[in-house]
Parts: sequence; structure tokens; C-alpha cells
Amino acid sequence: MRILVTGGAGFIGSHYVRALLSGAYETGAAHTVTVLDKLTYAGNRDNLPVTHDCLTFVRGDICDARLLAELMPGHDAVVHFAAESHVDRSIDGGADFARTNVLGTQILCHAAVAARVRRVVHVSTDEVYGTIDHGAWTEESPLLPNSPYAASKAGSDLVARAHWRTHGLNISVTRCSNNYGPRQHPEKLIPRFVTHLLEGEPVPVYGDGRNRREWLHVDDHCRAVHLVLTRGRAGEVYHIGGGEELTNLELTERILRLCGADSSMIRHVPDRKGHDVRYSISDRKIRDELRYAPRHSFADGLAETVDWYRDNPAWWKALRAPLPI
Repeated sequence: MRILVTGGAGFIGSHYVRALLSGAYETGAAHTVTVLDKLTYAGNRDNLPVTHDCLTFVRGDICDARLLAELMPGHDAVVHFAAESHVDRSIDGGADFARTNVLGTQILCHAAVAARVRRVVHVSTDEVYGTIDHGAWTEESPLLPNSPYAASKAGSDLVARAHWRTHGLNISVTRCSNNYGPRQHPEKLIPRFVTHLLEGEPVPVYGDGRNRREWLHVDDHCRAVHLVLTRGRAGEVYHIGGGEELTNLELTERILRLCGADSSMIRHVPDRKGHDVRYSISDRKIRDELRYAPRHSFADGLAETVDWYRDNPAWWKALRAPLPI
């Protein structure tokens, strides 16, 4: 199968590409991969093999309709990771998020319809639901996004659905909980805190730290995405959860211990605008229908992630900018 992976030089996309090329998902399957990535600050060509017989890298923007029209024909499937994804950046300015996430998905879906691509997976987020005090969202829960980032992803999800309903595009949407793992950009919470502590710097915790998140290892996420690609149903949404829910303060305390630090390194800072209190998704559908289950315990995955950043300072020091405390 020839697969186009958008955003394939980013944290999640590159993990998917590396695993796909290594044969981790299907024994004996032969896939060729085209990665399309704009290489913004969050994309890194070094996240991918320098050379590989089954990999083609194209630097480009998913909002470039002419490029997509030229690139799409000949591909059997598309996995669409490309997105602007950092909430804080979307609060400072949401235009790039609306352009890339909504318009980019529209252009991608249009090109896939025109090229008669057989299968598409659109990768989204649980943040499209807003916040939930009790229980867990299902795939039928209403979209009530609270940040410009989440609103742009909700818009992209609806664009994907519209191409299924209007044009018959064989597309599924995945919505995952918070990802973590090696090679995540140090603007994100876990690598941000780990790299600060490795440099002997304090970590900024928003508000009282009671906001709750569910954590999902990137390897489990990507394996689930491939299950949806190969076995999911058109027009369906699939939740991908990690099963480990923690407050931000509980997570910070775990990171402190792994980095050999204590609570004196915590600095409470003013809360983020529109900060969602709690996310929680039910992933029963993908577990029952596609036989998905996460393989990484959070305790082991977090420890291995901290070790990776400790062992690879050159990778993150080139990306990390000082944070105000």
C-alpha cells in the first residue's frame, strides 16, 4: 500500500512513519510512504530516516492546493496528522490554526476525492469536546471546544465528515487523549517540565494544578491509528485513550521524582485563558470493534520518556526556548 502521511516529520507522525517502515504493524506487509511536511518549528527532518528505499519526503504545505493535486494521485491511503496543535500559541493568535487545521483539511480532502484515494484517516483530539466534570465522552458527544486550537480541530473534523457524506470519501476520524513520548517538542507539558528540570530550572504549573488529563503513549496512539486505517469504518469516529488520568500537579510530582527533584521546583503561575478542567474519553468502541488496547503502562512509559530526554540533550536543546516563570 502506498500511504501519504501529512505532518510526518512531527512528533506523532514521525513515530507512525518509523513504525510503519519497520514493519511493526503488519507482518510481511509492504508499504511505501510519502511524507508531506512544511517543517515548521514543530517538524524535524531528523525525526525520519535519512534515506530509506520506501520513503519519499516532500517539503510542502497542506494548504497548497496545486501541490496536493499533484502529489495525491497514486496513493492508496492518507493518514492526516498535519496540524497546528499548541493551545497556548492558539490563544496568542488563532489565524494559523484556522488556516492549517480547517482550510488545510478541506484542501486535503478535496484532493483525496479527486484522486479517488481508497482510504483516509483524519487524526484529531479529545479537546474538541471542551471540558467534562464527570464521566467520559463517547463518540456521539457534542463538540463544544473552548480554545482556538480545539475549535479549529472541531472544524476540521466536520470538514472530514462532510466529505464522507457529500462525496463518499472513505474517511474515519480519530480523537485521542494527551500524547507523550520521545521526540515531543519541548513546548509540550511533559518534555517542557523534564527539560527544565534537567537544566536545574523550576517548572511552571498553571493555577492550582488540578486540571485533569488522560495520558497516551505515542506508540499506542500510532498503533491504534493504523488499526483504524486498515479496519475502521467510513464515516466513523474512534476514540483512542491511554487509561491513565492525573491532575497536572500529580503528573508534575511524578516527573519531579524521576528527575531527582522535589516540590521546591514548582512555580504556580496564572491560569491559562479558557483552561479546560478535565478531559476524559471512553474508548470502548475501538477496543470492542478493532481489538485495541494500550500496551504501555504510564509509569514505565513516563520513565522511559524521561530517560530519552536525559540521553538526548542535543536534540531538545536546539529546540527549547526559555520559559517565563
